[in-house]
Amino acid sequence: MQTVYIMPPPSAVEVSATSDTSGVIIPNPLNAPVQSNEIHGRRNKAAASQWGVAAPADTANFRLKSHDHKPKAKQWNRSAQLLRFMTEHTELVHDPPYEDWKCTMTVGSTSATDMLLRMFTRPGEMILSEEYTFSAFVETARPMGVRVCSVPIDNEGLLPVEMDKLLTNWDQTARRAPKPHLLYTVPTGQNPTGATQSAERRRALYKVCQKHDIHIIEDEPYYFLQMQPYTGPNAPAVPPPSSHADFIKALVPSYISMDSDGRVIRMDSFSKVIAPGSRIGWITAPAQVVERYSKYADVSTQNPSGISQLVLFKLLDEHWGHSGYLDWLVHIRMQYTARRDIILAACEKYLPQEVMAWKPPMAGMFHWMQVDFRKHPAYPGKSIESIEESIFMRVIDHGALVMRGSWFYADNEEVHDTLFFRATYAAAPGEKIEEGIRRLGEAVREEFGLGQ
Repeated sequence: MQTVYIMPPPSAVEVSATSDTSGVIIPNPLNAPVQSNEIHGRRNKAAASQWGVAAPADTANFRLKSHDHKPKAKQWNRSAQLLRFMTEHTELVHDPPYEDWKCTMTVGSTSATDMLLRMFTRPGEMILSEEYTFSAFVETARPMGVRVCSVPIDNEGLLPVEMDKLLTNWDQTARRAPKPHLLYTVPTGQNPTGATQSAERRRALYKVCQKHDIHIIEDEPYYFLQMQPYTGPNAPAVPPPSSHADFIKALVPSYISMDSDGRVIRMDSFSKVIAPGSRIGWITAPAQVVERYSKYADVSTQNPSGISQLVLFKLLDEHWGHSGYLDWLVHIRMQYTARRDIILAACEKYLPQEVMAWKPPMAGMFHWMQVDFRKHPAYPGKSIESIEESIFMRVIDHGALVMRGSWFYADNEEVHDTLFFRATYAAAPGEKIEEGIRRLGEAVREEFGLGQ
């Protein structure tokens, strides 16, 4: 295993974050201008009656009173109560198969990625990732002098055989970098491709990582956006899981749940299931890694917003509990299933399938569509990049917007011979999702000279 070095003993910063003594310099919480808050949530009764799954009763109605941990919430402390909930939730859903695993809070997954790259990489190294990957990850690595090595993918994500071949035949001179020791992956509802690695695929990839001593950063913001199976346009909706146990059983096993070696660092987030503005997530990893991460955080981001921690604690622990939170996650699952089905039905209806192809996403927020650029009337006179630009601008002219696949290249130095666009069904109302796809279809037909 790669050696993880422990930093020096706790600093004054770390002591101050965990102490209530008068020797610690903190502002007087009684001087804060806000002394009480009320939070009221919404509940979509129509969705509950339509899909048979309701969000927990009184989704979020509670008052933050002056005695509700408010003095600590106004400081830079870490909420032990919220961290306990995160740890219990991790054990309930994933149950890592070794004893010294721990959780610690993050200021969101992008911040956590930045911190982990500083811990695990040095300038001149390369990190493995999907050939199309989260663009913010690439941009986070670049200023550190770290490049991303793309691993071929299919509709289920990373290909274990290709990754093994790449590492076995690694040429340090040609790659201008030592053999990688870190894999960054979004295994569920991957951004941008929407791919979800099956349990079998994850086990095979984990074995490749064991063989080549690779640590895994498991970035899972979309893990609980796994959806019901897609059964085709106009097909009856698949009923929701009948119990919490069935819901958890239906989730694809995580890397952390099969991590017998302690080589996985899992990142979780509330951004996609509660609110992105909370800026709170957590990592799960061996205690040695968590300790080192905490020391980095002590002198950089410190802890998440105390007010955000308090709101989440009141909602998750005091108001819902684990049972209520699981109810909410089932509710979210069915909401995203409905949205996914709307965009797929619209694609079947409006997109020219003689030049476009796609696979139903099983999780996440993204729909990944391939365009056969070789059938473009200007090919081969125009390059793939020029054709992508032309399609992109024509879609905008028709009043719609999709993301260009080239924006998500892991390695811009590689030659690519595929053309993709990414759409999302996360936020727009159903009728606008359908209208957006209709406009996309019009634009592509016009660009390729196809009939309506």
